[in-house]
Amino acid sequence: MTLDDNTQQQLVESAMHARQWAYAPYSHYSVGAALLTASGKVYEGINVENAAYPSGVCAERVAVYKAVSEGEREFVAIAVVTENAVAPCGFCRQVLAEFGVDTTVIIANGEGQIACVISLKDLLPGAFRSEDLPRATP
Repeated sequence: MTLDDNTQQQLVESAMHARQWAYAPYSHYSVGAALLTASGKVYEGINVENAAYPSGVCAERVAVYKAVSEGEREFVAIAVVTENAVAPCGFCRQVLAEFGVDTTVIIANGEGQIACVISLKDLLPGAFRSEDLPRATP
């Protein structure tokens, strides 16, 4: 699947649309994400905060979990929209890496302006992958 400028902008628009539903009553930092899978489907995600802070979840992981729960395992790109165009956190980078470090990450601000397009491999060099786990011998 080609990730041309039009596709990138469509993903950003999907992430901006999703962002309106973010539940961020504590940080007031709303995040929207839109994940494009190899099958061509787009899964949106938002951050959901909780009074017990560790119980919250980031928008990127919501999008990944939605996709995986629908049987998707191959990702092409994810757009992340925050007010000030911030890259995904380390937890989200690691979750994305589980499904391939070649995923393109599109980072945009609240106005929809793309600030950065980068591969996950460059955002998370040396990612811990399944092949790093020791294999039991039968």
